[in-house]
Amino acid sequence: MRRLWWRACGRALGRLHAGLLRALLWPPGSPPPPPRPAASEVLTLHLVQRRLPHWTSFCVKYSAVRNDQFGRSSFNWAVRGANYHVLRTGCFPFVKYHCSRGPRQDLDAQDALLAALKLLNLGIPTLLYGISSWCFASVTETVQTCCGPVTIYFLNKEDEGAMY
Repeated sequence: MRRLWWRACGRALGRLHAGLLRALLWPPGSPPPPPRPAASEVLTLHLVQRRLPHWTSFCVKYSAVRNDQFGRSSFNWAVRGANYHVLRTGCFPFVKYHCSRGPRQDLDAQDALLAALKLLNLGIPTLLYGISSWCFASVTETVQTCCGPVTIYFLNKEDEGAMY
């Protein structure tokens, strides 16, 4: 019962968050936003494009994707038989992902803890992280999606095949 209540709250917060981002990124009177792929599609395609790396860490602009993973901070993500532990946070103007390949685990407690921390600190540290990422992201890569190319950003160049 409690889990259903949290999901309902999460969906309501997600709609509010999407409305605020829409108003900020596409003010009234501006042309409608172009079709955007789901953030989950970009995540999956990036992992496949990198040939299922041991780990990766990247940012994607909020304006480039539909935020279909709102409210998820720590979760498992399966891609072509490989499982990834994903740490995800919104750090405006980006969504930040850190993915490590590993066996499936119950990450619900970690997800709830991270969500509570974000609420307690009002998202200020993640906003600062987003601004610093905007200043220092110097490496880019293009992911081809159903809606066209999406640029993802890295704070440093990742070595292919690196374990860490």
